[in-house]
Amino acid sequence: MKKTSAVLLSSALVAVSVLGGCASKPDNAGGDKPSQASGEKPAQNVTLKFYNWNPDIAEAATQKLIANYQAKNPNIKVESIPLVPGNSVETLKKLDVTMSSGEQVDVVMFPSIEETIARAAQGVLAPLDDFYKKDNVNADEEYYINPKFKGKSYALMNNSSNWLVLLNADALKEANLPVPSFDWTWDDFRDYAKKLSKGDDNNKRFGAYFHSWGEYANPIVYTDKKNPFLTIDLKPQFEDASFKYFFNLRKAMEKDDKSVKPLADVIGAKLNYNNEFLTGKAAMLMTATFALPNIGDTAKYPHTFKTVVAPLPRSSKDAEPGLTNIGGNYVSVAANSKYKEEAYKFIRYMSTEQEARIELSGWKKSDSKLIVERLFGNMKDLIDMQSLTSTLYDKRVRTSVSSDIAVPYASQLKAVLEGGLSKVLLDNMSSEDAQKWMMGEGDKLIKQNTK
Repeated sequence: MKKTSAVLLSSALVAVSVLGGCASKPDNAGGDKPSQASGEKPAQNVTLKFYNWNPDIAEAATQKLIANYQAKNPNIKVESIPLVPGNSVETLKKLDVTMSSGEQVDVVMFPSIEETIARAAQGVLAPLDDFYKKDNVNADEEYYINPKFKGKSYALMNNSSNWLVLLNADALKEANLPVPSFDWTWDDFRDYAKKLSKGDDNNKRFGAYFHSWGEYANPIVYTDKKNPFLTIDLKPQFEDASFKYFFNLRKAMEKDDKSVKPLADVIGAKLNYNNEFLTGKAAMLMTATFALPNIGDTAKYPHTFKTVVAPLPRSSKDAEPGLTNIGGNYVSVAANSKYKEEAYKFIRYMSTEQEARIELSGWKKSDSKLIVERLFGNMKDLIDMQSLTSTLYDKRVRTSVSSDIAVPYASQLKAVLEGGLSKVLLDNMSSEDAQKWMMGEGDKLIKQNTK
């Protein structure tokens, strides 16, 4: 059984990811000459179709990026196609159908390395290695993560997202609680949630909100382990003690403390995590930097309170502070695109430009501090810049996750994690029995995908 090869996220690289680097211009990143790996004459008057899940704010930024790009490359037009705005899961379902139907697809965006590698394994993405070689680009050095499958690169890391905790400053003041530091733990998080809860029934403000994604089922494996689902020898690790701990924590917060909205309501009502926090229905939200631009969208999320930022809690008092989950989205060239060179040129520009972006860059040469100030400097009435910058730029920030342990069926394993928590919270199964079920399902998936 072969492991998928990808870049190892070392502590040193992660430190650079939050500190940023020089803002030097990459070789041929959005210049006037198209990248040509094959040496063929580039096509003229090309229209590229770019599939994504952009909501309003992201689409506005994308249109600005496209306008800037087309001004530099008048023979290339780019059409942004948000399949299901704001919903990457449903977008991927539609994207898979679109790519298999023979419709024109040139550039595609993915919300995680797992989803990227899954499509690379299906053969629907074009390798980028020849383009890198032609442009003298070392993707392992220029990007925090360079997704690879069987030794070939298949995507550029567009955005880098650090996970953190957002808190309602007014609620903190009411409860007489300080802004959490890097020393706080998940037990402290539970205590904060109890103290921040207020009201009853339809007027209740919950102390915290947990969404339905796997990251919320057990964030510890996303920060402290090399892979959330697998051991280094690609065996399921759902028997790890952190699953029992966090499943029981979630159950206690939901059933005993009543400090978080029940998972049944989250799933049944298809709740939006931004709406739950920014309209004051929850006082804390574990999320990532991709959610920060929504703080300024008071038309869509009416609120007047200031948001303060804290690091993710430690797994225990014995764990060193600073561990977090670092994700991002990725852009790839479709294998069936007739304009692979032009598509590569566009995604290279997209991943390195800094003027239009609304999230931190996955390109290590970007000036992250400058981007943060540009993005959020005019939102100082709504977001506490001191807590944001101290959370992002602290030298202790790092992750244990290694993208070298990445498999095409990771999304299926993530569904097992989500299913395990559902069995505990919705079916009243014990955490121990849920772990046994997860281990069995994990074994089945590994056998099915490694025949």
